[in-house]
Parts: sequence; C-alpha cells; structure tokens
Amino acid sequence: MTRPARNDPHPADPTDPGPASATHSADPADPDPASAAGSTGTADADEPPAGGSFAGYFLRKLGGAATSMILVIVLGFFAFRMLPGDPVLKIAKERPMSPAQIAELRSQYGLDKPVIVQFWDYLVGIVTGDLGESYVYRKTVSSLIVEYLGPTLLLTGTAALIAIAMGLWLGQLSAWRRNSLFDKLASSTSLIFWSVPTFWLGLILLMIFGGTLQWLPTGGMITPGLDPWSAAGIIDVIKHLILPVVSLVVVVYAQFLMIMRASLIEEMSEDYLTTARAKGLTEDEVRRRHAVPNALLPTVTVVFLHIGGLIAGAVTVEAVFSWPGLGKLTFEAIRGPDLPLLQGTFVVFSAIIIVMNLAADLVYRFLDPRVRRA
Repeated sequence: MTRPARNDPHPADPTDPGPASATHSADPADPDPASAAGSTGTADADEPPAGGSFAGYFLRKLGGAATSMILVIVLGFFAFRMLPGDPVLKIAKERPMSPAQIAELRSQYGLDKPVIVQFWDYLVGIVTGDLGESYVYRKTVSSLIVEYLGPTLLLTGTAALIAIAMGLWLGQLSAWRRNSLFDKLASSTSLIFWSVPTFWLGLILLMIFGGTLQWLPTGGMITPGLDPWSAAGIIDVIKHLILPVVSLVVVVYAQFLMIMRASLIEEMSEDYLTTARAKGLTEDEVRRRHAVPNALLPTVTVVFLHIGGLIAGAVTVEAVFSWPGLGKLTFEAIRGPDLPLLQGTFVVFSAIIIVMNLAADLVYRFLDPRVRRA
C-alpha cells in the first residue's frame, strides 16, 4: 500500500474533479476563459468595454437637446413678459390714441387674452412656424429672422473661421515653446483679450479707426446705393466687416489659444511622443503628426460650444456697429419691448447653441474611440 506524502495531509482522490473542473464547466458550449482572454491568456486591461450603438447614443443626445429646447420655449414666453413696459402704451405715446383705440390695439395683438391662452397660441405658432407679427416693424417675425439671418451668419462665420485658425495655430506653437518669450507674450496677451468685454473693445475700435483716423466705416453693412454683388460692393462690405470681425476675433481667439495650449501641454508628457522621436521624426513632425491631433480632441467640444455662443454674443457687436443682423434686431426688440420679435430671436439663438452642443457631442464621439466604447 502506498502511503501519501508527509507534506500532503489529504491523499489524492481519483474521483475528485480537482480545482480546474470545479470552477470550469466541461460543457463545450461554455467558452473557455483562457481562450477568451486571447492567446496570451490575459485580457487587455487598458481596453475599455464595448459601448452601445451610435443610434442609441444619438437618440439619447437628441432627447437631451429636445428637452433643452422645450425649456427654452417655455422660458422665452414667460421671462419676456416680466420686462418692464407696455408695448401698446409705448405705441400710444408715439401718436395720439383714444382709450378705445388702445383697447382695439391690445385686442389685435392678443394681449387682452389670459396668459395661458397667449401661451397656447405661442406654442401653436412655434409648431406651425408662425412666430407672430412684430409690433415695431409690422412684419411677420419669421420673415424678419430670415431677412436678418444672412448678415449675422456672414459676420459670425467670418469671425469664427479666423478665430479658430488663429487660436489653434498660436496655441500649439505656444505650448510647444513653453516658457519661451513667444509663449509668455502670447499667453499674457490672450489673457488680457479674454477679459475684455466685446462691446467695449468695439467702441474703442470704432472711435479710433472710424472716428479719429477715419480709415474704416463706422456702421452698417454696405454704403447705400452700391450693389452688394458688384466688385465695388464686395470691397465695401469687406471694409464694413473689418471692425466688427476684429472685435469678435480678438476676444474669441484668446479662448481657443489658451485651451489648445493647455491640451497640448498635457500631451507633451506622453510616452508615444518619445517613441516617435526614437523613430527619427523631427520635432515639427512629432508636433504636427502626433501631438496636435490628439490635443485637438478636447478642443473640438469647446470650438463648437463657442461657435454657438459667438452667434448669440453678436448682439452687442451688431448694436455697436449698426450691423443689420439678428443681434441688432434683438436689441431693437428689447427697446420696445417687441414681445413676438424677442421671443422669435431668443428661440433662434437658443436653437443654434443647442444644435452646436449636439454637434460637439457627435463629433467628439466620432474622434475619440473612448467615447464610442463608453
């Protein structure tokens, strides 16, 4: 009879399935953990788990955007009714009107109805595209928005392209030359511009270049009488664009510069840049081909968010330079108060910001695989 070894107090039982069999089923349909982990037998701990489909992600973000839009619509109705002033009484001050005429005008604008009825009419108008009629312009709000939207897109689109290109380019140069004279000058200048109110800078530029030096036009989009599609008209529009575009660019580019600089500085300590240098790439190639593309990922969201804010922030600049856009239209509506026009422009500006937020989420998911698999 064979005796068990002294250091094994429990003799081996041939009927015992053993630890491996106790923890793993012999069913061939049951996947083998070792084979599922890969040929090395270990799973990649750095690989994030697989996420949901793009359709599910898109529907979630779209639902959030729709909820925000509903809140904006509700807020846009009740908030503006808290503004001081009565639009009907202001109209009555401009020309003599009897009490009966004032009551008739109030009935014409629907201001004699209960607030809940006015709110229902407002919701129906939003759904059908009928935003009402402006008290001041005596035109439909929808037609006014379409008419004034083009100049706003021209102004903010030009400013956005210049600010994005300028800010990202200077930001990545500043980060790559960290603590150099160029970095110190670029960072300090951008911080100063970032803190400057846009309307204040516009007034300074207007007084210097439009008033004292008289180099550039002081307001409007084109000189009256010129054809905007002629060569002289295009040059004239460009001259009118310079001061308002500079007012927007100087403030906005500084934000892009600082964000790009901070993002690239974080990437500069990563190991993959050392590997790229070891392969013989020049510093310029390492920066352009490896560091900058990865540093752009967190910057994309900020760019989209600021594009929406740039359009909404054009109100003060357009008012300063009398630029015939939605901003100037909103400013004149506030002076009324022109409630239908205020509500319409508020909804449009808010919708632009919400759409930009949604676009930022979608683009970021496309660029960053970690978001796709989250």
